Amino acid sequence: MSIKQLENQYFMHTYKRGSLIIKKAKNQFVWDDKGKKYLDFFAGISVCNVGHCNDFVIKAIKSQVDLYMHSSNLYYSPVQIKLGQELAKKTFSGAKVFLANSGAEANECAIKLARKWGFLNPSKAGKRYEIICFGNSFHGRTMATTAATGQKKFHEYLKPLQKKFVFAKFNDIESVKKLINNKTVAVMVEPIQGEGGIFPACKKFIKDLRTVCDKNNMLLIFDEIQCGVGRTGKFYAFENYDVKPDIVTMAKSLANGLPLGATVASKKCADAFIYGDHGSTFGGNPVSCTSALTVLKIMNSKFLNKSLKVSKYLFSKLELLRTKHSIIREIRGMGLMIGIDLSISGKNIVDYCLSKGLIITCTHETVLRLLPTLIITKQDVDAAIKIIDEALTNLHPKLAA
Repeated sequence: MSIKQLENQYFMHTYKRGSLIIKKAKNQFVWDDKGKKYLDFFAGISVCNVGHCNDFVIKAIKSQVDLYMHSSNLYYSPVQIKLGQELAKKTFSGAKVFLANSGAEANECAIKLARKWGFLNPSKAGKRYEIICFGNSFHGRTMATTAATGQKKFHEYLKPLQKKFVFAKFNDIESVKKLINNKTVAVMVEPIQGEGGIFPACKKFIKDLRTVCDKNNMLLIFDEIQCGVGRTGKFYAFENYDVKPDIVTMAKSLANGLPLGATVASKKCADAFIYGDHGSTFGGNPVSCTSALTVLKIMNSKFLNKSLKVSKYLFSKLELLRTKHSIIREIRGMGLMIGIDLSISGKNIVDYCLSKGLIITCTHETVLRLLPTLIITKQDVDAAIKIIDEALTNLHPKLAA
């Protein structure tokens, strides 16, 4: 049987896979089983930010594998402790870290920590546990993070969902204020909604959220699973807003392809957890931590500034494309996290691009999502733009401007 037939027979049908069968990947490129080369503008859903099979990452993890691949969290793993130290230093003064396996787990930790903190810091009416989230958000696929996700399509067949997540309108501070009551403990927000269609938060909105949380003694949680770790041209997306949350979560690109998530909490709430409140068998795996430490070393200011220059070039090329094709309603995003909002379904565009050697994807049916590795060049941008232009022209010529 073919690999596609085997997958169909032996795997639950949770992934609607494309036709690509990946055999090899390096830097900003992948190759299929027939040897065809593709320019990757998806990076495994914003995962391989420093490039596929980065030489420095590979060297580091091979060294760790020779030492040990797993250590129980009941004992000390020096590389794990070092990563926690580096993440804390990058984030808040007095910050503390929990290491998990994924973004959903990192968000679960943030939710648990917020509710424990609300129990220890009650309002006059008693313990607090309600968390304000946002319509169109995405926080994961566990039961709690699904309940915190503001897209009804993820809720189907799973009800009753975990209660006490309420939803405000993204970029609308008044809708947040209306939901605050004596049980509200936190606001959880993506600085840039990823799965929701690449919608950046307005700077004023984020600043207002910080003010509202401070005024009402609530925690502000930033979900940076997709938009963090360099994706916006800063290590954290919140650095673009001049606002710091109380808790920030990250995963995806943190270990550049190995499973690792992190929840970093400020001094205000980190000590709410005590021994036994939370845990993970594989969280903070030493090989993944070694990869993450290497990512942090690579992702210095010079690296990030270079990615910003390419981002500006890509945005300029996309704006030219928008003037040429009336099918493009809007270009939005930040850094190298970009959405091309179309007036029609983007599926055929994605398929055409793949046939021509460019990997992109579509979210919310009409938004082409670009999440390239952060090492792409202007030449890569030119190659990608040429293929996207061809797709729009050849598939929808009547809609050209």
